Amino acid sequence: MDSAAASTHASPAIRRSAAPRALATEAVHAGRDDLARQGLHAPPIDLSTTYPSYDSRAEAARIDAFAATGAEPEGPPVYGRLGNPTVARFETALARLEGTGSAVAFASGMAALSAVLLARASLGLRHVVAVRPLYGCSDHLLTAGLLGSEVTWTDPAGITDALRPDTGLVMVESPANPTLAEVDLRAVAHACGSVPLLADNTFATPVLQRPAEQGARLVLHSATKYLGGHGDVLGGVVACDEEFAGLLRQIRFATGGVLHPLAGYLLLRGLSTLPVRVRAASATAAELARRLAADPRVARVHYPRLGGAMIAFEVHGDPHEVIAGVRLITPAVSLGSVDTLIQHPASISHRIVDASDRRGAGVSDRLLRLSVGLEDTEDLWTDLDEALGSPPPLRTPGVRTSSAAAS
Repeated sequence: MDSAAASTHASPAIRRSAAPRALATEAVHAGRDDLARQGLHAPPIDLSTTYPSYDSRAEAARIDAFAATGAEPEGPPVYGRLGNPTVARFETALARLEGTGSAVAFASGMAALSAVLLARASLGLRHVVAVRPLYGCSDHLLTAGLLGSEVTWTDPAGITDALRPDTGLVMVESPANPTLAEVDLRAVAHACGSVPLLADNTFATPVLQRPAEQGARLVLHSATKYLGGHGDVLGGVVACDEEFAGLLRQIRFATGGVLHPLAGYLLLRGLSTLPVRVRAASATAAELARRLAADPRVARVHYPRLGGAMIAFEVHGDPHEVIAGVRLITPAVSLGSVDTLIQHPASISHRIVDASDRRGAGVSDRLLRLSVGLEDTEDLWTDLDEALGSPPPLRTPGVRTSSAAAS
């Protein structure tokens, strides 16, 4: 077997040196450490759904081992639903960036969250404690009990009191979608006690924070966003310890929510530029947030202390007119792409959340969410300025105008 063929039938090699490497270096090299020794530069894409084996007894033993522990099978792959070498490269790289022992990839972020809930439910732990706001579909999945879970919503200070004997998970998102509210992950992890904390790190990425270092046992990403970074791939991933990863692999095998190998390749490629993209977009976002905060057409700006490329802002006027008025910025759901996107959460991403719950979590009807990309700052500001329209009339002392109404 030549080196190219062999590379598609082996998981990425473990680094020989345990010396720590900077995040930017890991982003480029993690999951690719074995390539040069095989005479390769770009990672290969293995599209096989199945793999030949002439030793059925050995195959039976490997399948039994996977069923017992969920550990990745030794030797060549067995079947695409058990694992794929290209996807394994992405998992290795993401675990390195998040500082966890393992990572398990799925077809989407919601498939990844579903697998976590099913994994805990399989142990009889169906109760979830969660802090709003969360991504709208995550909120709906928990609230509707679609996977048999039961949720208690609370603020961070109430987590300990909300725990029950059957609590299997505490879930937070920080910065949160779409208000960019932040929680103290270390304090929340302490409040969880022995219950695993799941932190959705989609907005921050490991460039800005690594929740596992602050006590989170599970780190969730919609890889569709910043990890992919170009708006052309769907995926989800959970970074965790190997024990939990084994259970997630078993859930993935049973439910079939696998990440396609081509998606795994694109996500691995996306990680290589993640630090550069996030830092560049964050610098632009910080400047746009500053300008929006000083603009009389804007009632309030939400921008995380952590920084990042996401901005949420509430307008005095009609937010739908702003959406209709952009020309350079793309009016679309999702986030984390190289181009700037804007959307109205109450109409789209959080529409599925009950209106009173939505507003109670700070998602007002005048809130807009901006995912800042890599365009020039001045070009983006010109587009926003024109979309925001004319400034509100000057207020006369003692006279209340309609533009002052709270949202």
